Amino acid sequence: MSHACNCGCSDNSNSSSQGLQIIPRPDSTPVTTQIELKISGMTCGHCVSSVSEELKEIANVQNVEIILDAKGISTALLSTSGAIGQEVLQAAVEEAGYTLESVSN
Repeated sequence: MSHACNCGCSDNSNSSSQGLQIIPRPDSTPVTTQIELKISGMTCGHCVSSVSEELKEIANVQNVEIILDAKGISTALLSTSGAIGQEVLQAAVEEAGYTLESVSN
């Protein structure tokens, strides 16, 4: 079998390539997206726990990190494996008792 890359991988005389198994990467490898939320009303660790719990229940959310600003607008950083609508994010934040101020990717 010969192909156009000319690297010698199909050359049987090259002993260093014998026994080499090439495993293709799956086509369905997920791409991680970062979403930044600005949330008002959070003042303590309990607030962080409540919001984190609600956000982690959303499909495609892999990780949630919250940077608390007890006197202002806190930031939630989400790692996701797919698209999430702003209305879904807003509903989760409101379910926890807080206000979603903005969403950015």
